[in-house]
Amino acid sequence: SSNMNRSMEAHYQMLKMRLDVRSFGTGTNVRLPGPSQDKPNVYEFGTPYSYILQDLTKKNLHLYTQNGLIKMLERNNSEIFHNSGKIHPERWYDMDPKLHLDVVLTYEARVFDAVLQDLHRLQGNDKANFRGVHIINIETKD
Repeated sequence: SSNMNRSMEAHYQMLKMRLDVRSFGTGTNVRLPGPSQDKPNVYEFGTPYSYILQDLTKKNLHLYTQNGLIKMLERNNSEIFHNSGKIHPERWYDMDPKLHLDVVLTYEARVFDAVLQDLHRLQGNDKANFRGVHIINIETKD
């Protein structure tokens, strides 16, 4: 969830500045902290933030309020995101290869590496209409 928290906070701040913003995850699923470290809450990409919020509220409102997940999901489910079309987590690898991004921000070195590797793959794909992009990693701790 820490990467979701960082990237969605950045997304939120940029939306407030009226920038055209997209955000993505690079994992196989959306993983949020659970009742213990070995029991995360796992959701498919595309699961609406409203559903995740409702699910965690039902599972343990006190725990997920204490650890900040409820507040994070309320932000992610807010009107500013709905108005921009961002209603659920999106997976980087499922992005339309014709989508042109000018800048990609990452908040962990492992995510930077995954994005860079995928962009190298796309560069060799004729269908991708590949253009250069700036990739910036801002190592950020929650």
